[in-house]
Amino acid sequence: MRTNSWLAAALGGAALAAVGVGGPHAQPAGDAAKGEASFNDVCTQCHTIGGVSAGPNLAGVVGRKAGTTDYPYTAAMKGSGIVWTPANLERYLANPPGVAPGTAMTGVSVPGAAERANIVAYLATQKGR
Repeated sequence: MRTNSWLAAALGGAALAAVGVGGPHAQPAGDAAKGEASFNDVCTQCHTIGGVSAGPNLAGVVGRKAGTTDYPYTAAMKGSGIVWTPANLERYLANPPGVAPGTAMTGVSVPGAAERANIVAYLATQKGR
């Protein structure tokens, strides 16, 4: 039985979209409004969007290569090769040293999957400044 390759590709793409798989700029599944509230509660102790802070500025972080902004990153982060896709950000927020051993972000994580997804959804709305 012959299958049309374009139909198979279209169905495969639809299946990937349905489960939230996508490129580095795919829209995360979380709620950006809730993510902004969580970001303000949890992340602003060290991070900002478009300003100066103790940690890296996170404006435009989704899709960016780790350790590439004007911030004194650890050698581990600079050499990690990580691109901050929504999936990588969620994994990192769950366990920063587990994803990037040697990172300066130790002792801080976001244990709840829904809260991580919301934060990542919010970060995806924050374009580079």
